[in-house]
Amino acid sequence: MSSSGPMSRVDKPPYSDTRTLAANQHASPPPSASTSNENDYEKAEAPPTTVTFGDAPDGGAAAWLTVLGAWCISFCTFGWINSVGTFQDYYERELLKQYSASTIAWIPSMQIFFMFAMGPIVGMTHDHYGPRNIILFGSFLHVFGVMMASISSEYYQVMLSQGVCSAIGVACIFQPALSCVGGWFSKKRGAAYGALSTGSSLGGVIFPIMVNRLIKEVGYGWAMRISGFLILGLLIVANLTTRSRLPPHPHSPTKDELMRPFKEPMMLLVTAGTALLTFGIFIPVTYLVVEATASGMSAELAQYLIPILNAGSLFGRAVSGIMAVKVGVYNTFIVVCYATGIFLLALWVPGTTNAAIVAFAVLFGFSSGAYVSLVPGLIAEISPPREIGFRTGLMFLALSVGGLTTGPMAGAILAKENGDFLGMKIFAGVFVMVGTTVVLAARLYETGFKLVAKF
Repeated sequence: MSSSGPMSRVDKPPYSDTRTLAANQHASPPPSASTSNENDYEKAEAPPTTVTFGDAPDGGAAAWLTVLGAWCISFCTFGWINSVGTFQDYYERELLKQYSASTIAWIPSMQIFFMFAMGPIVGMTHDHYGPRNIILFGSFLHVFGVMMASISSEYYQVMLSQGVCSAIGVACIFQPALSCVGGWFSKKRGAAYGALSTGSSLGGVIFPIMVNRLIKEVGYGWAMRISGFLILGLLIVANLTTRSRLPPHPHSPTKDELMRPFKEPMMLLVTAGTALLTFGIFIPVTYLVVEATASGMSAELAQYLIPILNAGSLFGRAVSGIMAVKVGVYNTFIVVCYATGIFLLALWVPGTTNAAIVAFAVLFGFSSGAYVSLVPGLIAEISPPREIGFRTGLMFLALSVGGLTTGPMAGAILAKENGDFLGMKIFAGVFVMVGTTVVLAARLYETGFKLVAKF
Protein backbone atom coordinates (compact mmCIF):
# COMPACT_ATOMS: atom_id res chain seq x y z
CA MET A 1 0.00 0.00 0.00
CA SER A 2 1.42 3.35 -1.00
CA SER A 3 0.02 6.80 -0.60
CA SER A 4 -0.73 9.49 -3.11
CA GLY A 5 -1.84 12.82 -1.70
CA PRO A 6 -4.68 12.63 0.80
CA MET A 7 -5.94 9.34 -0.56
CA SER A 8 -4.14 6.03 -0.37
CA ARG A 9 -4.09 3.89 -3.48
CA VAL A 10 -4.65 0.17 -3.62
CA ASP A 11 -1.66 -0.97 -5.64
CA LYS A 12 -1.68 -4.11 -7.72
CA PRO A 13 1.14 -5.66 -9.69
CA PRO A 14 0.80 -4.26 -13.22
CA TYR A 15 -0.20 -6.70 -15.88
CA SER A 16 2.84 -7.40 -18.02
CA ASP A 17 2.55 -7.65 -21.75
CA THR A 18 5.46 -9.85 -22.72
CA ARG A 19 5.70 -12.27 -25.57
CA THR A 20 8.45 -14.92 -25.78
CA LEU A 21 9.52 -16.00 -29.22
CA ALA A 22 11.25 -19.36 -29.37
CA ALA A 23 14.48 -19.08 -31.31
CA ASN A 24 15.80 -21.92 -33.39
CA GLN A 25 17.55 -24.33 -31.12
CA HIS A 26 20.63 -26.27 -32.22
CA ALA A 27 21.65 -29.14 -29.96
CA SER A 28 25.38 -29.50 -29.46
CA PRO A 29 26.82 -32.86 -30.51
CA PRO A 30 28.63 -35.10 -28.07
CA PRO A 31 32.34 -34.28 -27.58
CA SER A 32 34.50 -35.72 -30.33
CA ALA A 33 38.13 -36.67 -30.34
CA SER A 34 38.55 -34.98 -33.69
CA THR A 35 39.90 -31.49 -33.16
CA SER A 36 39.05 -30.45 -36.73
CA ASN A 37 35.37 -31.23 -36.21
CA GLU A 38 35.19 -29.75 -32.71
CA ASN A 39 34.90 -26.16 -33.87
CA ASP A 40 32.34 -27.09 -36.49
CA TYR A 41 29.99 -28.60 -33.96
CA GLU A 42 30.68 -26.36 -30.98
CA LYS A 43 27.67 -24.08 -30.83
CA ALA A 44 26.13 -22.44 -27.83
CA GLU A 45 22.46 -22.98 -27.33
CA ALA A 46 20.61 -19.82 -28.36
CA PRO A 47 18.52 -18.41 -25.53
CA PRO A 48 14.87 -17.54 -26.11
CA THR A 49 14.27 -14.03 -27.40
CA THR A 50 11.88 -12.00 -25.28
CA VAL A 51 10.06 -9.05 -26.79
CA THR A 52 8.59 -6.73 -24.19
CA PHE A 53 6.21 -4.00 -25.28
CA GLY A 54 6.70 -2.09 -22.03
CA ASP A 55 4.37 0.09 -20.03
CA ALA A 56 1.84 2.35 -21.68
CA PRO A 57 3.52 5.66 -22.62
CA ASP A 58 0.66 7.81 -21.26
CA GLY A 59 1.15 10.30 -24.09
CA GLY A 60 2.93 11.04 -27.33
CA ALA A 61 1.73 11.83 -30.84
CA ALA A 62 0.50 8.33 -31.67
CA ALA A 63 -1.41 8.06 -28.38
CA TRP A 64 -3.21 11.38 -28.73
CA LEU A 65 -3.92 10.82 -32.43
CA THR A 66 -5.62 7.59 -31.35
CA VAL A 67 -7.67 9.62 -28.86
CA LEU A 68 -8.59 11.99 -31.71
CA GLY A 69 -9.72 9.07 -33.87
CA ALA A 70 -11.66 7.58 -30.96
CA TRP A 71 -13.24 11.00 -30.35
CA CYS A 72 -14.50 11.06 -33.95
CA ILE A 73 -15.86 7.54 -33.50
CA SER A 74 -17.51 8.52 -30.22
CA PHE A 75 -19.17 11.48 -31.97
CA CYS A 76 -20.57 9.23 -34.71
CA THR A 77 -21.62 6.32 -32.47
CA PHE A 78 -22.75 7.27 -28.98
CA GLY A 79 -23.41 10.80 -30.21
CA TRP A 80 -25.82 9.31 -32.75
CA ILE A 81 -27.33 6.91 -30.19
CA ASN A 82 -27.75 9.80 -27.73
CA SER A 83 -30.10 11.38 -30.26
CA VAL A 84 -32.65 8.54 -30.09
CA GLY A 85 -35.07 10.75 -28.19
CA THR A 86 -35.34 13.03 -31.22
CA PHE A 87 -36.15 10.11 -33.53
CA GLN A 88 -38.57 8.58 -31.01
CA ASP A 89 -40.52 11.84 -30.89
CA TYR A 90 -40.49 12.35 -34.69
CA TYR A 91 -41.48 8.77 -35.47
CA GLU A 92 -44.38 8.97 -32.98
CA ARG A 93 -45.64 12.26 -34.46
CA GLU A 94 -44.96 11.80 -38.18
CA LEU A 95 -43.25 8.92 -39.97
CA LEU A 96 -44.61 5.99 -37.91
CA LYS A 97 -47.52 7.59 -36.08
CA GLN A 98 -49.74 4.56 -36.71
CA TYR A 99 -47.59 2.54 -34.26
CA SER A 100 -47.54 2.69 -30.44
CA ALA A 101 -44.68 4.27 -28.47
CA SER A 102 -43.66 0.84 -27.19
CA THR A 103 -43.47 -0.57 -30.72
CA ILE A 104 -41.45 2.38 -32.02
CA ALA A 105 -39.12 2.10 -29.03
CA TRP A 106 -37.85 -1.21 -30.42
CA ILE A 107 -35.92 0.76 -33.07
CA PRO A 108 -33.62 2.65 -30.65
CA SER A 109 -33.56 -0.40 -28.40
CA MET A 110 -32.22 -2.52 -31.26
CA GLN A 111 -29.54 0.15 -31.85
CA ILE A 112 -28.40 -0.07 -28.25
CA PHE A 113 -28.67 -3.86 -28.24
CA PHE A 114 -26.49 -4.45 -31.28
CA MET A 115 -23.95 -1.87 -30.15
CA PHE A 116 -23.47 -3.83 -26.94
CA ALA A 117 -24.33 -7.44 -27.90
CA MET A 118 -21.68 -7.60 -30.60
CA GLY A 119 -19.11 -6.90 -27.88
CA PRO A 120 -17.50 -10.36 -27.41
CA ILE A 121 -17.22 -10.99 -31.16
CA VAL A 122 -15.82 -7.54 -31.88
CA GLY A 123 -13.55 -7.68 -28.84
CA MET A 124 -11.97 -11.01 -29.76
CA THR A 125 -11.62 -9.95 -33.39
CA HIS A 126 -9.83 -6.80 -32.30
CA ASP A 127 -7.54 -8.64 -29.87
CA HIS A 128 -6.57 -11.24 -32.48
CA TYR A 129 -6.37 -9.21 -35.70
CA GLY A 130 -6.07 -5.55 -34.73
CA PRO A 131 -8.49 -2.65 -35.17
CA ARG A 132 -7.93 -1.52 -38.77
CA ASN A 133 -10.10 -3.89 -40.81
CA ILE A 134 -12.97 -4.10 -38.34
CA ILE A 135 -13.17 -0.30 -38.01
CA LEU A 136 -13.18 0.04 -41.80
CA PHE A 137 -15.93 -2.57 -42.13
CA GLY A 138 -17.98 -0.97 -39.36
CA SER A 139 -17.61 2.48 -40.94
CA PHE A 140 -19.15 1.17 -44.16
CA LEU A 141 -22.10 -0.47 -42.37
CA HIS A 142 -22.83 2.60 -40.23
CA VAL A 143 -22.85 5.03 -43.16
CA PHE A 144 -24.75 2.59 -45.40
CA GLY A 145 -27.43 2.06 -42.73
CA VAL A 146 -27.98 5.79 -42.22
CA MET A 147 -28.21 6.36 -45.98
CA MET A 148 -30.73 3.52 -46.33
CA ALA A 149 -32.80 5.00 -43.50
CA SER A 150 -33.07 8.18 -45.59
CA ILE A 151 -35.16 6.30 -48.19
CA SER A 152 -37.20 4.28 -45.67
CA SER A 153 -40.90 4.89 -45.12
CA GLU A 154 -42.12 1.65 -43.53
CA TYR A 155 -41.51 0.38 -40.02
CA TYR A 156 -39.55 -2.69 -41.10
CA GLN A 157 -37.36 -0.57 -43.38
CA VAL A 158 -36.41 1.83 -40.58
CA MET A 159 -35.83 -1.12 -38.27
CA LEU A 160 -33.46 -2.88 -40.70
CA SER A 161 -31.54 0.20 -41.75
CA GLN A 162 -31.29 2.25 -38.56
CA GLY A 163 -31.99 -0.43 -35.95
CA VAL A 164 -29.85 -3.24 -37.40
CA CYS A 165 -27.39 -2.30 -40.17
CA SER A 166 -26.22 1.04 -38.76
CA ALA A 167 -26.18 -0.39 -35.22
CA ILE A 168 -23.93 -3.32 -36.18
CA GLY A 169 -21.58 -0.83 -37.83
CA VAL A 170 -21.53 1.21 -34.62
CA ALA A 171 -20.62 -1.91 -32.64
CA CYS A 172 -17.74 -2.69 -34.99
CA ILE A 173 -16.10 0.71 -34.58
CA PHE A 174 -16.94 1.83 -31.04
CA GLN A 175 -15.40 -0.93 -28.94
CA PRO A 176 -12.09 -1.24 -30.86
CA ALA A 177 -11.60 2.51 -30.43
CA LEU A 178 -12.02 2.19 -26.66
CA SER A 179 -9.65 -0.77 -26.50
CA CYS A 180 -6.98 1.06 -28.54
CA VAL A 181 -7.06 4.04 -26.20
CA GLY A 182 -6.80 1.75 -23.16
CA GLY A 183 -3.57 0.29 -24.53
CA TRP A 184 -1.87 3.68 -24.87
CA PHE A 185 -2.62 4.98 -21.36
CA SER A 186 -2.24 3.77 -17.80
CA LYS A 187 -2.09 6.54 -15.20
CA LYS A 188 -3.91 8.98 -17.49
CA ARG A 189 -6.41 6.41 -18.74
CA GLY A 190 -9.37 8.05 -17.00
CA ALA A 191 -8.50 11.43 -18.51
CA ALA A 192 -8.10 9.89 -21.99
CA TYR A 193 -11.47 8.15 -21.76
CA GLY A 194 -13.04 11.34 -20.46
CA ALA A 195 -11.61 13.34 -23.38
CA LEU A 196 -12.76 10.92 -26.09
CA SER A 197 -16.22 10.56 -24.56
CA THR A 198 -16.85 14.29 -24.95
CA GLY A 199 -17.30 13.43 -28.62
CA SER A 200 -20.50 11.55 -27.85
CA SER A 201 -21.82 14.52 -25.86
CA LEU A 202 -21.01 16.98 -28.63
CA GLY A 203 -22.58 14.61 -31.17
CA GLY A 204 -25.63 14.38 -28.92
CA VAL A 205 -25.87 18.19 -28.98
CA ILE A 206 -25.33 18.66 -32.72
CA PHE A 207 -27.28 15.73 -34.21
CA PRO A 208 -30.70 16.45 -32.59
CA ILE A 209 -30.62 20.15 -33.47
CA MET A 210 -29.31 19.45 -36.98
CA VAL A 211 -31.84 16.68 -37.69
CA ASN A 212 -34.79 18.72 -36.35
CA ARG A 213 -33.86 21.77 -38.41
CA LEU A 214 -33.11 19.79 -41.56
CA ILE A 215 -36.37 17.82 -41.36
CA LYS A 216 -38.29 21.12 -41.37
CA GLU A 217 -36.21 22.65 -44.18
CA VAL A 218 -35.34 19.78 -46.55
CA GLY A 219 -37.34 16.82 -45.25
CA TYR A 220 -36.52 13.62 -43.41
CA GLY A 221 -34.69 11.97 -46.32
CA TRP A 222 -32.11 14.70 -46.86
CA ALA A 223 -31.75 15.21 -43.10
CA MET A 224 -30.56 11.61 -42.83
CA ARG A 225 -28.32 11.89 -45.91
CA ILE A 226 -26.58 15.01 -44.62
CA SER A 227 -26.07 13.26 -41.27
CA GLY A 228 -24.61 10.31 -43.17
CA PHE A 229 -22.11 12.52 -45.00
CA LEU A 230 -21.02 14.13 -41.72
CA ILE A 231 -20.53 10.67 -40.20
CA LEU A 232 -18.56 9.57 -43.27
CA GLY A 233 -16.14 12.50 -43.00
CA LEU A 234 -15.42 11.91 -39.34
CA LEU A 235 -14.97 8.18 -39.81
CA ILE A 236 -12.39 8.81 -42.54
CA VAL A 237 -10.36 10.74 -39.95
CA ALA A 238 -10.88 7.92 -37.45
CA ASN A 239 -9.65 5.25 -39.86
CA LEU A 240 -6.50 7.26 -40.54
CA THR A 241 -5.58 7.98 -36.91
CA THR A 242 -6.81 5.10 -34.73
CA ARG A 243 -4.14 2.47 -34.11
CA SER A 244 -3.31 -0.09 -31.45
CA ARG A 245 -0.06 0.08 -29.47
CA LEU A 246 -0.01 -3.70 -29.14
CA PRO A 247 0.37 -5.78 -32.30
CA PRO A 248 -2.32 -8.34 -33.13
CA HIS A 249 -2.03 -11.61 -31.23
CA PRO A 250 -3.91 -14.22 -33.27
CA HIS A 251 -4.43 -17.46 -31.40
CA SER A 252 -7.18 -19.86 -30.51
CA PRO A 253 -8.30 -19.02 -26.97
CA THR A 254 -8.15 -21.86 -24.52
CA LYS A 255 -11.08 -22.86 -22.37
CA ASP A 256 -9.29 -21.40 -19.36
CA GLU A 257 -8.88 -18.04 -21.11
CA LEU A 258 -12.55 -17.94 -22.05
CA MET A 259 -13.73 -18.89 -18.57
CA ARG A 260 -11.27 -16.83 -16.51
CA PRO A 261 -13.41 -13.63 -16.41
CA PHE A 262 -16.39 -15.63 -15.10
CA LYS A 263 -14.30 -16.86 -12.17
CA GLU A 264 -13.28 -13.40 -10.97
CA PRO A 265 -15.67 -11.84 -8.41
CA MET A 266 -14.59 -8.32 -9.38
CA MET A 267 -15.42 -8.90 -13.03
CA LEU A 268 -18.79 -10.44 -12.18
CA LEU A 269 -19.79 -7.66 -9.78
CA VAL A 270 -18.77 -4.85 -12.14
CA THR A 271 -20.59 -6.47 -15.06
CA ALA A 272 -23.76 -7.04 -13.02
CA GLY A 273 -23.72 -3.49 -11.64
CA THR A 274 -23.29 -1.77 -14.99
CA ALA A 275 -25.94 -4.04 -16.55
CA LEU A 276 -28.47 -2.98 -13.90
CA LEU A 277 -27.56 0.65 -14.49
CA THR A 278 -28.47 0.25 -18.16
CA PHE A 279 -32.12 -0.36 -17.24
CA GLY A 280 -32.31 3.18 -15.81
CA ILE A 281 -29.80 5.31 -17.69
CA PHE A 282 -31.36 5.10 -21.16
CA ILE A 283 -34.97 5.81 -20.15
CA PRO A 284 -34.59 9.63 -19.89
CA VAL A 285 -32.53 9.67 -23.09
CA THR A 286 -35.39 7.95 -24.93
CA TYR A 287 -38.47 9.44 -23.26
CA LEU A 288 -37.50 12.88 -21.93
CA VAL A 289 -38.86 14.76 -24.97
CA VAL A 290 -42.06 12.71 -25.06
CA GLU A 291 -42.63 13.23 -21.32
CA ALA A 292 -41.96 16.97 -21.56
CA THR A 293 -44.47 17.53 -24.35
CA ALA A 294 -47.03 15.45 -22.44
CA SER A 295 -46.44 17.71 -19.42
CA GLY A 296 -47.28 20.81 -21.47
CA MET A 297 -43.89 21.95 -22.77
CA SER A 298 -44.01 23.47 -26.25
CA ALA A 299 -42.54 21.43 -29.10
CA GLU A 300 -40.15 24.30 -29.88
CA LEU A 301 -38.56 24.08 -26.42
CA ALA A 302 -38.86 20.30 -26.04
CA GLN A 303 -36.75 19.68 -29.16
CA TYR A 304 -33.78 21.23 -27.36
CA LEU A 305 -33.99 18.99 -24.27
CA ILE A 306 -31.75 16.24 -25.70
CA PRO A 307 -29.09 18.78 -26.79
CA ILE A 308 -29.31 20.38 -23.34
CA LEU A 309 -28.90 16.96 -21.69
CA ASN A 310 -25.91 16.13 -23.87
CA ALA A 311 -24.35 19.56 -23.29
CA GLY A 312 -24.48 18.84 -19.55
CA SER A 313 -23.00 15.43 -20.29
CA LEU A 314 -20.11 17.09 -22.17
CA PHE A 315 -18.95 18.85 -19.02
CA GLY A 316 -19.77 15.87 -16.81
CA ARG A 317 -17.58 13.52 -18.82
CA ALA A 318 -14.68 15.95 -18.93
CA VAL A 319 -14.84 16.54 -15.17
CA SER A 320 -15.27 12.84 -14.37
CA GLY A 321 -12.19 12.01 -16.46
CA ILE A 322 -10.08 14.50 -14.50
CA MET A 323 -11.47 13.29 -11.17
CA ALA A 324 -10.78 9.67 -12.11
CA VAL A 325 -7.07 10.49 -12.32
CA LYS A 326 -7.09 12.15 -8.90
CA VAL A 327 -9.32 9.86 -6.83
CA GLY A 328 -9.70 6.71 -8.96
CA VAL A 329 -12.04 5.46 -11.66
CA TYR A 330 -14.26 3.44 -9.33
CA ASN A 331 -14.64 6.19 -6.73
CA THR A 332 -15.62 8.74 -9.36
CA PHE A 333 -18.03 6.36 -11.10
CA ILE A 334 -19.83 5.46 -7.86
CA VAL A 335 -20.29 9.06 -6.71
CA VAL A 336 -21.67 10.40 -10.00
CA CYS A 337 -23.94 7.39 -10.56
CA TYR A 338 -25.47 7.79 -7.09
CA ALA A 339 -26.01 11.45 -7.99
CA THR A 340 -27.75 10.31 -11.18
CA GLY A 341 -30.14 8.12 -9.18
CA ILE A 342 -30.89 10.98 -6.80
CA PHE A 343 -31.69 13.35 -9.68
CA LEU A 344 -34.03 10.75 -11.19
CA LEU A 345 -35.97 10.16 -7.97
CA ALA A 346 -35.81 13.59 -6.35
CA LEU A 347 -36.09 15.87 -9.40
CA TRP A 348 -37.55 14.02 -12.40
CA VAL A 349 -40.28 12.20 -10.44
CA PRO A 350 -41.91 15.32 -8.96
CA GLY A 351 -40.85 17.76 -11.70
CA THR A 352 -43.60 18.73 -14.15
CA THR A 353 -42.85 22.40 -14.86
CA ASN A 354 -40.65 23.59 -17.71
CA ALA A 355 -38.01 24.86 -15.28
CA ALA A 356 -37.85 21.55 -13.40
CA ILE A 357 -37.59 19.48 -16.60
CA VAL A 358 -34.83 21.68 -18.05
CA ALA A 359 -32.94 21.59 -14.72
CA PHE A 360 -33.23 17.81 -14.67
CA ALA A 361 -31.91 17.59 -18.25
CA VAL A 362 -28.80 19.58 -17.30
CA LEU A 363 -28.09 17.77 -14.02
CA PHE A 364 -28.87 14.30 -15.32
CA GLY A 365 -26.69 14.91 -18.35
CA PHE A 366 -23.81 16.08 -16.17
CA SER A 367 -23.93 13.17 -13.72
CA SER A 368 -24.78 10.39 -16.16
CA GLY A 369 -21.88 11.35 -18.40
CA ALA A 370 -19.59 9.17 -16.28
CA TYR A 371 -21.55 6.08 -17.32
CA VAL A 372 -20.23 6.29 -20.87
CA SER A 373 -16.82 7.80 -20.14
CA LEU A 374 -15.78 5.57 -17.25
CA VAL A 375 -17.41 2.17 -17.89
CA PRO A 376 -14.55 1.02 -20.17
CA GLY A 377 -12.08 2.22 -17.53
CA LEU A 378 -13.72 -0.01 -14.91
CA ILE A 379 -12.86 -3.07 -16.98
CA ALA A 380 -9.43 -1.85 -18.09
CA GLU A 381 -8.47 -1.30 -14.45
CA ILE A 382 -8.93 -4.98 -13.59
CA SER A 383 -7.94 -6.68 -16.87
CA PRO A 384 -4.68 -7.84 -18.50
CA PRO A 385 -3.90 -5.62 -21.53
CA ARG A 386 -4.32 -8.51 -23.95
CA GLU A 387 -7.81 -9.25 -22.64
CA ILE A 388 -9.23 -5.72 -22.43
CA GLY A 389 -11.10 -6.08 -25.73
CA PHE A 390 -12.62 -9.45 -24.90
CA ARG A 391 -13.58 -8.49 -21.34
CA THR A 392 -15.05 -5.17 -22.41
CA GLY A 393 -17.06 -7.14 -24.97
CA LEU A 394 -18.40 -9.46 -22.27
CA MET A 395 -19.52 -6.47 -20.24
CA PHE A 396 -21.17 -4.89 -23.28
CA LEU A 397 -22.97 -8.18 -23.95
CA ALA A 398 -24.47 -8.00 -20.46
CA LEU A 399 -25.41 -4.36 -21.04
CA SER A 400 -27.18 -5.30 -24.27
CA VAL A 401 -29.97 -7.04 -22.32
CA GLY A 402 -30.97 -3.77 -20.71
CA GLY A 403 -30.36 -1.86 -23.92
CA LEU A 404 -32.76 -4.11 -25.82
CA THR A 405 -35.58 -4.31 -23.29
CA THR A 406 -35.52 -1.00 -21.40
CA GLY A 407 -37.30 1.12 -24.04
CA PRO A 408 -40.17 -1.32 -24.67
CA MET A 409 -40.47 -2.04 -20.93
CA ALA A 410 -40.74 1.66 -20.20
CA GLY A 411 -43.31 1.99 -22.99
CA ALA A 412 -45.30 -0.91 -21.54
CA ILE A 413 -45.25 0.69 -18.06
CA LEU A 414 -46.42 3.95 -19.65
CA ALA A 415 -49.30 2.17 -21.42
CA LYS A 416 -50.31 0.29 -18.26
CA GLU A 417 -50.41 3.56 -16.31
CA ASN A 418 -52.59 5.16 -19.03
CA GLY A 419 -49.94 7.69 -20.01
CA ASP A 420 -48.76 8.51 -16.48
CA PHE A 421 -44.94 8.72 -16.42
CA LEU A 422 -44.54 8.25 -12.65
CA GLY A 423 -44.02 4.48 -12.69
CA MET A 424 -41.48 4.71 -15.51
CA LYS A 425 -39.49 7.39 -13.64
CA ILE A 426 -39.39 5.36 -10.42
CA PHE A 427 -38.34 2.28 -12.40
CA ALA A 428 -35.38 4.20 -13.85
CA GLY A 429 -34.29 5.69 -10.54
CA VAL A 430 -34.41 2.42 -8.60
CA PHE A 431 -32.35 0.51 -11.16
CA VAL A 432 -29.68 3.22 -11.24
CA MET A 433 -29.38 3.15 -7.43
CA VAL A 434 -29.25 -0.66 -7.26
CA GLY A 435 -26.71 -0.93 -10.08
CA THR A 436 -24.44 1.66 -8.47
CA THR A 437 -24.61 -0.21 -5.17
CA VAL A 438 -23.40 -3.41 -6.88
CA VAL A 439 -20.43 -1.51 -8.35
CA LEU A 440 -19.74 -0.16 -4.86
CA ALA A 441 -19.70 -3.77 -3.62
CA ALA A 442 -17.07 -4.55 -6.27
CA ARG A 443 -14.95 -1.64 -5.09
CA LEU A 444 -15.22 -2.73 -1.44
CA TYR A 445 -14.32 -6.31 -2.43
CA GLU A 446 -11.05 -5.03 -3.90
CA THR A 447 -10.13 -2.34 -1.35
CA GLY A 448 -11.88 -3.44 1.82
CA PHE A 449 -13.80 -0.90 3.89
CA LYS A 450 -11.30 1.87 3.20
CA LEU A 451 -13.34 4.90 2.13
CA VAL A 452 -10.23 6.97 1.28
CA ALA A 453 -8.53 4.33 -0.88
CA LYS A 454 -7.81 5.55 -4.40
CA PHE A 455 -9.24 2.99 -6.80
